[in-house]
Formats: sequence, structure tokens, C-alpha cells
Amino acid sequence: MTTMTTTFAFRALAPLRDAELVHRWVTHPKAAYWMMQDAKLEDVERAYTEIAADEHHHALLGLGEDGRPAFLMEYYDPVHRELVGLYEPEPGDVGMHFLTPATDTPVHGFTKAVITAVVARLFEDPATRRIVVEPDVGNKAVHALNEAVGFVPVREIQKPEKKALLSYCTRERFERAVAAV
Repeated sequence: MTTMTTTFAFRALAPLRDAELVHRWVTHPKAAYWMMQDAKLEDVERAYTEIAADEHHHALLGLGEDGRPAFLMEYYDPVHRELVGLYEPEPGDVGMHFLTPATDTPVHGFTKAVITAVVARLFEDPATRRIVVEPDVGNKAVHALNEAVGFVPVREIQKPEKKALLSYCTRERFERAVAAV
């Protein structure tokens, strides 16, 4: 069995340079919940160019120890994006998405290491008080991962593109969850 390292670096996604890689990731059948299955390369370039220009939405690539892209992370201000009108935001709320690419050689613990690194990265900002997620209600695997790092389900919400499970994670819950491992 391969051992998982939890050391990742982050860099801003460069829409044109990274579009081909991200396109492969988001159109893979295992990325169905990303909802870009039928996207063309140009669609991915356009979507991430729009994110790069948006002051309320950001995309980063998580880099492995070899410096190569290992996963995709997005974070956003839910007062302005994704959850507008669907819940009562609090000061310090940050919305988050992450995607680990499909692989023929899965590494045990990789996805948990990724979500842990993503949440830790967001909590590096002292202004972040709570992370908000809204995965598809059918995505049981991500619900379990969210719970493992301290997210608490709040309620189901109806977004235009899906029925989602609104969940929150405070810094304290995250620190307790990580310390318990």
C-alpha cells in the first residue's frame, strides 16, 4: 500500500495554461458531481477565466510534493456567489469546493488529505470563521469526508442545478476533528 503524505502547496489556477489538465479532470465520469461532463476545452477556459476575474470566487491548484497539480480547489464568498438567498450568511463565511482527479492508481487516504489541506488553507486566513459547503445530496462519499474534518449538515437546499446538503465547519470543529485522528 502506498503511504499518503499530507504536504501540499497551492497556486492560482492559470485558466489558459491549466485548462487542458482541468478539462480532463472535470469531464471524467468520476467527476459527475462537478457538473461539467459535457464541457469542451473552451468551456473550461471560459469558466476559469471568469473565476479568475471574479473578486468573490477563486480557483487554486493543489500541488503534490513533486510540484505537479494534484487537485482543484475553489473558494468563494457566499454573500455574493453560489448561496445567495439560500441561507443566512454570517461574517467570516467562506464557501468551498474541491475535486480530486480520477486515477488508475488510487492512494489510500489521498482525498481525506486533500480536504484536510483545503480546509486548513482556508482557515489560515484569520477572517475565516466558518466554511460552508453545498454538495449534492447524493454525494455520500463527500458527505463522509466533510464529516471527518468537522462539517455538520444543516439542511437540504434547492440550488438551480441540484438539491444540496448545506453544511458548516467552524475552525474549532476542524481543529477537534484533525486532532482526533
